[in-house]
Amino acid sequence: MKSPKSMRGLEALGRTRLSKSFFMRDFLHSEIASFYGIPNIPDDPDLALEAGRYLATELLEPLQAAFGPIRIRGAYRCARLNAFGNDHNMNCAGNTRAASRHVWDRRDANGHLGAMACIVIPWFADRYADGADWRAMAWWIHDHLPYGSLYFHPKMAAFNIGWHENPARRIDSYIAPKGTLTKAGMENQTARHSEWYADFPVS
Repeated sequence: MKSPKSMRGLEALGRTRLSKSFFMRDFLHSEIASFYGIPNIPDDPDLALEAGRYLATELLEPLQAAFGPIRIRGAYRCARLNAFGNDHNMNCAGNTRAASRHVWDRRDANGHLGAMACIVIPWFADRYADGADWRAMAWWIHDHLPYGSLYFHPKMAAFNIGWHENPARRIDSYIAPKGTLTKAGMENQTARHSEWYADFPVS
């Protein structure tokens, strides 16, 4: 598929189904794009769609099946949009680092494919507002899903979740306790953590 050059082409791209519940259009919205008038259109739609299918099928669908509807706060960014966000301090990593993360249609420096979305799970956001620990969701995902990386944020316990061909299996957070919860080489990487989410829905 060529990069869309018309509204109809972009409409067709948006209608492409990535999984049971998700279409490409679900991942194209960006406040930066909307406010600054920068079209968020993939340079390589086929690569973006391939990465997005893995993200939607292997991570987002199982989350939705377990916890109910999820909401996408941000996901795909084209290289031009991402670079603009980085240049203007809008919480966007540089394009080299964002490749195979938010920039789905660029492989990383090692040639690996990946895709990332920032999501909110309303079921857990309500629990978090009542004092639940973000690590409960982090450890549930770690124990149940083939994620590449997770990064938790204080507002509504939103988190970046990434699928990657070479998954790091790393979890970080801006919520206390801040920093790295787990990564390769840490003792907690291979343990089970069911005590953290004993009251979660049975999956």
